[in-house]
Amino acid sequence: MPKITYVAPDDSARTLDVPLGTSVMRGAVSNDVDGIVAQCGGNAQCATCHVYVDEETRDKPAAMRANEDEMLDFTACPRRPNSRLSCQLKVTEELDGLIVHLPERQQ
Repeated sequence: MPKITYVAPDDSARTLDVPLGTSVMRGAVSNDVDGIVAQCGGNAQCATCHVYVDEETRDKPAAMRANEDEMLDFTACPRRPNSRLSCQLKVTEELDGLIVHLPERQQ
């Protein structure tokens, strides 16, 4: 199972085994990671699963689609070049070692 590291705003980190085919968001919600609200349940409609992909692993995720790009304009914390919606990051073997930083707030 790929390992995904979630880094909280206080720099504490949790590395989790996340099943293939799920999402980075689902891995967080299933393991009670604080900082991922996921109000829409993973449908790219609320931007409450916003994360910042660590520069070290920025090239691991697939390119974002237009609907994700549009939703990122509505995040509670500022959008950055490495912003992604974790519900749109499908877990594959290529994501093993991915590091995501959680914003200070989602709403």
